[in-house]
Amino acid sequence: MRPRFVMVFSIAAAVIGLDQLTKLWAVTAIPEHHSVPVIAGFFDLVNVRNRGAAFGFLNRSDIEWQFWLFLVATVLAVWAIVSLTRAAQEDRVLFTGFGCILGGALGNLVDRVRFRAVIDFLDFYVGDWHWPAFNVADIAICVGAFLAFIAMYRQPAPGNGTPKAR
Repeated sequence: MRPRFVMVFSIAAAVIGLDQLTKLWAVTAIPEHHSVPVIAGFFDLVNVRNRGAAFGFLNRSDIEWQFWLFLVATVLAVWAIVSLTRAAQEDRVLFTGFGCILGGALGNLVDRVRFRAVIDFLDFYVGDWHWPAFNVADIAICVGAFLAFIAMYRQPAPGNGTPKAR
């Protein structure tokens, strides 16, 4: 196996492991739909299920097809990451980003297959305003997207060896 794939898959495996361990802790330590204050008025640990996507998009129990939509989207994301990893120039930052995205997508897929929902347990808020609850997989996807963006932005423009500006 090429070193780039070893790197991407190793990072993905670490993300999946950390994601699943933290979710296991959350569901065993916190009853569903309860919260544990960590920083009063700012951060709680919770145990909620999200049947939808990021920020609660399509998080409705009366929609049956969203499971299949997110399953297909995850399969396409995995295919895209593998294809992009194969085609990319050597770039450790890019491959780290791809590994984070892949691990996050697969970590949430494990939940979707097991529970038909994703377990979220990190809840940040101020007063009555709450950022949507999230998990380690979501963090990895965001960090991975940021790293991939940075890596692609600083790639040399074809033919001149200087970073391309957008």
